[in-house]
Amino acid sequence: MNRMVNCARLKKELPGLEAAPFPGPRGQEIFETVSQQAWQEWQTLQTMLINEKHLNMMDKESRKYLNEQRDNYLAAKPVDHADGYVPL
Repeated sequence: MNRMVNCARLKKELPGLEAAPFPGPRGQEIFETVSQQAWQEWQTLQTMLINEKHLNMMDKESRKYLNEQRDNYLAAKPVDHADGYVPL
């Protein structure tokens, strides 16, 4: 049986993640408050942001930007989108 969470992003009870997405307090918080569906949607948006904005994950500022966007997205706050991006 899946563990259920009250998803902070989607505002309803849904199956939670199977494990924290990364170590530390923020990973644990995401594990406790974000559904599998919301995390999967974030991963899709994250990939689009990295590709369309040409982010270099070796760059500290790029990682900081992406972390801010992740936190905004999971809290159901506005996030950036790539100008002119059209999904396939």
